[in-house]
Amino acid sequence: FISLVVGIYALLIPDLAQNTISAAFIVIGIASLFINFYTDAKDKYQVAGSALTDKFHELRILYQTVKSTNAGDDLTQHTEVLKRIQKEVFSLRINKQIFLSDWYAHYKFFWQSQTEWMNEQLRFSLLRDKWPLSFTIIVFLIVAGLIYKATLLLINLIHFC
Repeated sequence: FISLVVGIYALLIPDLAQNTISAAFIVIGIASLFINFYTDAKDKYQVAGSALTDKFHELRILYQTVKSTNAGDDLTQHTEVLKRIQKEVFSLRINKQIFLSDWYAHYKFFWQSQTEWMNEQLRFSLLRDKWPLSFTIIVFLIVAGLIYKATLLLINLIHFC
């Protein structure tokens, strides 16, 4: 809330009246308001996250077990375990997510977890899988904006000379 107030006052006070600073404070303030909407459900998210992590480890063990079987072995039992894990995962998921939680989830999953065993089969790529789509779009827009600004600066320098 405080950053939102500072951002709004920064639009009015001449010493703080830089649009970039004001916009940053307003965005941070709005983001913190969105995050505060989920404070009551924090325990629910914690329980679901821990249970999903347990299912992730169960899936890794199942993968290693199936990988160590011989060609032609009966995999019916393993298929049933996979179906059970999938059913439990679907029952644990929470569709309404907190602001930017997908960014945090990508970071936790791809950069802090041991996912090499999954990468053997899925071949994760950086832009398609390891970065959230919204992050990729924002990076693209920032780079495009910087290129645009640099182009305008060069055009002005050429006309000035």
